[in-house]
Amino acid sequence: MKLLAFESSSDLLTVAISLDGRILEREGARGASHSELALPLATALLEEAGVTLSGLEGIAFGAGPGAFTGLRLACSVAQGLAVGIGLPVIGIGSLEALALGAGDGLVYACTDARMNEAYCAAYKVSGNSVETVIAPVVSALDKVPIPPGQGWLGCGSGFAAYGDALTERLGTTLRGMDGGARARASMVLRLAAPLFARGEGIDAALAVPRYVRDKVAQTTAERLAAGGKA
Repeated sequence: MKLLAFESSSDLLTVAISLDGRILEREGARGASHSELALPLATALLEEAGVTLSGLEGIAFGAGPGAFTGLRLACSVAQGLAVGIGLPVIGIGSLEALALGAGDGLVYACTDARMNEAYCAAYKVSGNSVETVIAPVVSALDKVPIPPGQGWLGCGSGFAAYGDALTERLGTTLRGMDGGARARASMVLRLAAPLFARGEGIDAALAVPRYVRDKVAQTTAERLAAGGKA
């Protein structure tokens, strides 16, 4: 199948295309405007692959949780492209994609939710299979869910931002940490491909991000009151 994917749930924007299992990926510069780069990256990638937009069979996107603006961007770009040519869309959990990128084993995916909170989930990864052990939640650092047993690899921006606090909370369950790991569009495609193959794509108009946090936006005063960043 020929599939396109966007992932912008973090400070890294990536776009990828799958050509019957062969994946090509491009990324934007960290800190650059995702909204200005998403479509140019997709256009360049399609040209590199020799595929037209109408030649695609589906579009996937990283649905979150993560940065709200990034989630809305990935979803809206996927929707906008898909609606025009009637393509199905699939949203893939960004923490699942993050875990898949860590490779086989037990993966504790954790990203910075700001306001001294983190998005966390735990997965067992084997090949392209990601089995949920703890479903995604948003939590205060001293209350993040503790996975069963030991041997978990902690990965994601949460460990870069709050490594000490998370290590104190998770203790000996962790075998290591990778705070530089990010969810990527290539991993979104690996998870989305079998779903598209089974006909599980949905109408683009029905696609929505997975925010997890009930309140999507707070005022600066609310963030400061919670001890977060302005």
